[in-house]
Amino acid sequence: MTSASLDFRDRSRLFDALDGQRFDLLIIGGGVTGAGVARDAAMRGLSVVLVEARDFASGTSSRSSKMIHGGLRYLPQGDIALVREAASERKIVQAIAPHLARQTPFVMPARNQASIARLQAGLWTFEKLGGVPKDRRHQVWSPAEVAEREPAIDRSDLAGAVVYPEYLTEDARLTLANVRSAQAAGAVVASYASVEEILLENGRAVGARIVEAPEIGDRQARVFAKVVVNAAGPWVDALRALESGGAPSRLRLTKGIHLVVERARLPVNRTVIMTASDRRSVFAVPKGAFTYIGTTDTFYEGADYWPRIEPADVDYLLAACTARFSTPTLSTRDVVSAWAGVRPLVAEEGKAASDISRRDEIWTGPGGVLSIAGGKLTAYRKMAERIVDLAEAALGRKPCKSKTASAPLVGGDVDVEAAEAALRAGGLTELAAQRMVALYGSEASAIADAGGDPAAEARHAVLHEGALTLEDWWVRRSGRAWFDRGGGMDALAPAAAEMAGLLGWSAAQIARQVETCRKIHTDTLASLTAPERTDA
Repeated sequence: MTSASLDFRDRSRLFDALDGQRFDLLIIGGGVTGAGVARDAAMRGLSVVLVEARDFASGTSSRSSKMIHGGLRYLPQGDIALVREAASERKIVQAIAPHLARQTPFVMPARNQASIARLQAGLWTFEKLGGVPKDRRHQVWSPAEVAEREPAIDRSDLAGAVVYPEYLTEDARLTLANVRSAQAAGAVVASYASVEEILLENGRAVGARIVEAPEIGDRQARVFAKVVVNAAGPWVDALRALESGGAPSRLRLTKGIHLVVERARLPVNRTVIMTASDRRSVFAVPKGAFTYIGTTDTFYEGADYWPRIEPADVDYLLAACTARFSTPTLSTRDVVSAWAGVRPLVAEEGKAASDISRRDEIWTGPGGVLSIAGGKLTAYRKMAERIVDLAEAALGRKPCKSKTASAPLVGGDVDVEAAEAALRAGGLTELAAQRMVALYGSEASAIADAGGDPAAEARHAVLHEGALTLEDWWVRRSGRAWFDRGGGMDALAPAAAEMAGLLGWSAAQIARQVETCRKIHTDTLASLTAPERTDA
């Protein structure tokens, strides 16, 4: 088995491993779907190459609500199969990466007994479909129990609350764990390697021309494969156009934003579900010293890495908090960080953004490229399994059973409680220990032993996690962009200094790396307080 450590410093050697090489499977797109496909295919014995235009999880797969959930919201839409699959898949993710599927109660306040009865009826169905054990089934809290356990909830018109367990994750880390596990199973993986051309022979796709991102280098490679998979998320249609210029658009993109506030300003102990002005459910989620609030769901034009957060998006979420909590009213001044992402949904004419199905679809292009879009984070592994089944059929192989449901992901061979206890015994605070294990799983102790600070994290990111820019570490490896004091600005300099020694950055390059992150942080917060706002 190959090492699970991603070290991309020798770019020439990496591109040599791509140029002119022939693989069974070329996967384009290093989000969670592409990473899952690469892991599944490599574990079945296929020769695999995975390429990503930027950093792994730099698109949708780092901008979710960070939940591995059972799909309860899809019951009213009648999508029973999606609910059953999501409920089953969350168990599997929890088994193969317990640090990346952390159980947390979801609290649904209700204003009358009829609402409680409706919620219970839905949950009974959900629990039966998902095979939920008795000790994890829902409970009903009285108003007094709500007051004791979630005192921030406004109880002026409360009949009680229905509470059931779900799971939170670190979405970018889940993606990275799949990428590293794919490499450990024999896949060749490359970030900052953009597909500029689909290579065709007699009308059939036989590979791609790969170009290195200009901020990293200027290398190129021609990679050949018997089967090409397009798992490019919001960029699926752009890749389909490379295969066939007349390919019609199949996606409808929507944008979701999240706001982060100090937990002291919105002191929830569990995830609280709120009802927004349009009757959608939104969440207030506790995470360490912070609470994040999300999400919106609006149509969006353009597959942007950093979609703009509009004032109306912010108003929508803050208004939902005002209606649900008795704490002092939140304003934009309370927001310490925020993120926005674009979802690649399969277009359904005439439907509102939140009503479009989250089910995935697979299309075979005229050149034989398999494109996959839609779907949910929770079901990524099953989506990957379906794609690899089709790839094996295209290769003329005897079908091989997927092995991804039982083998631990990188970092997943961990007893979470024991690992946290060991870190606390070594001097970490409870919150610091929880964060470290949630990010790194069984590798947390090595980082703690190396100092457990931003420099230690950044060093690990370069040597073992494929980080090539400061943003890679700040946003997707450490989560400090959103869940650190001041947006992690104080951590940038020591992390950049450590990465500079490993990546050969000059003083000017260090300054540019730091400035890029600072600008992302500043621009994001500036969009919350646009000139037309009246509360800033």
